[in-house]
Formats: sequence, C-alpha cells, structure tokens
Amino acid sequence: MKNVAVVGLGNMGMGMANNLLAAGFEVTGFDLRPERGQMLAEQGGTAAASLMDLADADVALVMVMSGAQVMDVVAGAGGLLRCLRDGATIIVSATIQPSEMRAVEDALSGSGLHLIDCPVSGGQFGAEAGTLTMMVAAKRAVFDENQDVLNAVGEKIFHVGEAIGMGQTVKAALQALIGVSFVGIFESLALGAAAGVNGETLFKVFSSTHVADTLFFKNCAERIMQREFEDTGSHISTMVKDIGISMALARENGMPLFATSAAYELFQAGISRFPEGDNWAIVKLLEEFSGTEVQW
Repeated sequence: MKNVAVVGLGNMGMGMANNLLAAGFEVTGFDLRPERGQMLAEQGGTAAASLMDLADADVALVMVMSGAQVMDVVAGAGGLLRCLRDGATIIVSATIQPSEMRAVEDALSGSGLHLIDCPVSGGQFGAEAGTLTMMVAAKRAVFDENQDVLNAVGEKIFHVGEAIGMGQTVKAALQALIGVSFVGIFESLALGAAAGVNGETLFKVFSSTHVADTLFFKNCAERIMQREFEDTGSHISTMVKDIGISMALARENGMPLFATSAAYELFQAGISRFPEGDNWAIVKLLEEFSGTEVQW
C-alpha cells in the first residue's frame, strides 16, 4: 500500500487524510499548526514536523489555500521538489489559477516527479464523506497509476485532459455556476421573507421544484433558517477567492460574466460585513434592507 502525504490539514485536508487512512494507506500529514498534525495522529496517521519528513511518500496531496502557498510547498526551500524521490506524484487539490498550476508544472520540469492537477468540489462534507467531485488533469498513465488514491477521497472522478491547468480551468467555470447559484438562493429567500412569507413555506415550495430539489439548496436554506452562519466549513473567504479565479479566467479569455460579476461583488460585500462568516451569512446582508429574517 502506498505511503501518502497530505500537506494542509484544514477542514478539507483532514477529511481527505481520514479517508485515506480508512482505505488502508499509510498517511503522514503536515500543517503549520501543530495541533492539526496531532489531530491526524490521534486518528492513526503520522504528524510531520516539516516537509522534509515526507521524503518517503509515494504520493503527496497538497490542499492549501492559494497558488503562492502551493508553489512554496512544491518548490520553496525545503519543499517537495527537494525531498520526494524520483517517480513520486504530487496531487494539487487546492483551487488556484490555471496559470499558477502551469507554473508549478514548470518548476517540476526535469525533476522526475509526476504532477496531477486535481481541484475538488463538495466542500467539507464531501471531504469527510469521501464523496468529492474531482477534476483531474494529468498524463493518462499518471492518472491510471493513482486511481487508488483518488478513489479513496473522491466519488466522481473526471479525467478532463492531459494538459496541466485544465483541471483548474474546469473548476473556475464550475465556481461561476456555484457562486451564481448561491446568490439566487440568498436573494429568493430574502425576498420571500421581506414580503411576509415564512421560511418553512419557502423551503417546502422551493424544494419541490426541479430547480431547487437538490442537496445544495436544502443544505444552504437549512443553514440560513437555523441561523448557522459561522464555523460550518464553508467560509466566505474561500468563495471570494474562487470566484475571483473565475473572473480572472474570464478576463484572460475576453468573456463577460454578468451574473458572476454581480455574485462576486455580493460576496465581497459579505466578507466586508461579516469577515468571520460562512457563505450563508450573506443573507443577513440582504435581510438588513428589509428588517426581516429568513426563519422557520
């Protein structure tokens, strides 16, 4: 069984690490916060004190926040480029710009290391349940060789091409859809509440339609109506970052994104008003205009 390293033990990385352990892999994790490594050790994994402690890994899964962090983990001083053996594979599951992903590929050129561009969708719940959707760009042989690792953390795995950066490109397009969908939910619920409709009625009617009879809508609406706006594993900052990547990709391709632009501005306003909030906290911003709340 392969030795798998997980770099970045936040909500997503920890969920993925636990599923790798459940699948029988030897898992070593590194995070800048020692307590996160201790949490992994309590689950049966091994906590690394530095990236150099990952030298025995066959596969290193990188789940950090930004392109700069990915590059530092991969090619920085003491990074994976300098400690992994020839033939090892780096899987970048962070959501970053396609150009940043291609820069990582350039940094690994001639190193003997393999690279998989593999952003994911499904959030903390998907990471913990092992049901993530994975958009994988890699050479076919590398993709096939790492099916065991990918299947341990994901449920819907798509090989979207061999060109590194294509996985991030698909994710950027998907995030435009997700951002606009969030805003549609927020505005429709806030509108109904402002007009005097109780939340239970809105929930029952909306979720009976083919548009909103989804786990996405139901989870979002339930968080709002239960007034759970922090520490649910879906922080506004992540969505701001991800939709920003969508907007950057649109500019690169001369593509106007009217609805996505509006969604981006609403998320920006949301994080300014509620800097510690999760995505659904944005509905509170809309509620302030009418002085009402979306509740059961």
